Amino acid sequence: MSGSVLEALTLSTAMKCAPRDGCSLLLRVKASLTLHEGLRGLEACSMSLDTQETQCQSVRVPRASRRLQVGQQLQVHFDCFEVSVAQSLYVTLRTVPHFCGVQLDQRYHVEAGKLSYSVDRSRKVILVQVPESGGPDYYVRLCLKWFTCEDAGAPVRVTANGVSRRVSLPYKQELSCLCLEGWSATPDAVRIQTCPFEDDTETLWDAIHYHPGSQELSWEPACPMSGRVSLCWRPGPGPQCLELEQSGRPANSRVQYPLVDTQPQLCLKFSTSLGFLVRCPFEQLRFPALPTSRCACVTEGRRGPPRAAGCSRPPPSLRVTPQRTLPWPLW
Repeated sequence: MSGSVLEALTLSTAMKCAPRDGCSLLLRVKASLTLHEGLRGLEACSMSLDTQETQCQSVRVPRASRRLQVGQQLQVHFDCFEVSVAQSLYVTLRTVPHFCGVQLDQRYHVEAGKLSYSVDRSRKVILVQVPESGGPDYYVRLCLKWFTCEDAGAPVRVTANGVSRRVSLPYKQELSCLCLEGWSATPDAVRIQTCPFEDDTETLWDAIHYHPGSQELSWEPACPMSGRVSLCWRPGPGPQCLELEQSGRPANSRVQYPLVDTQPQLCLKFSTSLGFLVRCPFEQLRFPALPTSRCACVTEGRRGPPRAAGCSRPPPSLRVTPQRTLPWPLW
């Protein structure tokens, strides 16, 4: 028998809900075949790649139909395979009886679905539309996605018989790892995640802090990052910033630079696979700084050169004394 008897194999999922039994997820198998006189039917088998459990279904073609419709193309549907979300399957379609080389197979991953949402940036809230499942209650929450999704707010429970299935979740900052997570109120339920701001990474570079007392400049990632942080000197307007030697640090954890002067041209350079970005924290005097060298003068009289009555200078932030070895680096 020619292998062209089986011409197509299409897989999809559908939700089947019954008032008493609740809802279940089904795998739909559709096949196209050209009827042959020796073909008595089709068999479809679905095997779970996780558990090796196999389900098979068969369809018989009556003998009278085979004689009258030889050479015609038929559409066959299998709708009775129960599956679960995030399950990986291996589906096989073959003839009955089985002829060597006449078989179609395909791998299929049952997707978890998506949460519908909209972002109101003026109010800093995410509006989530909980899916209509017809089953148990549903939970929705905000979380920060690191190795696991860590709480960024209390979960909100939506009852199955509730009037509204719309949830409003407030957020503080638009972070690339801030995600929505939803799951059914059943044991070991598969959780759906989607991250509304996953492409907004610029806010991650704004978490710069300066402590005037210790003169420490630091930056800490609010989300998992891969890249490099370094100090650089910007000679003038424009993107050019000259990196300071031995100041490079990996961007996957907190970065600290001690004894940093508040120079407007001293900047932080963030380098990733997408390019680099420069932040100059002292350019706009965002952070209070220790007083620099100054002289307060008082003059007397209206004529002649002014005479300084008093002058005071604070001690410099770094003193170099003889026979002292300075630690490297000093910014």
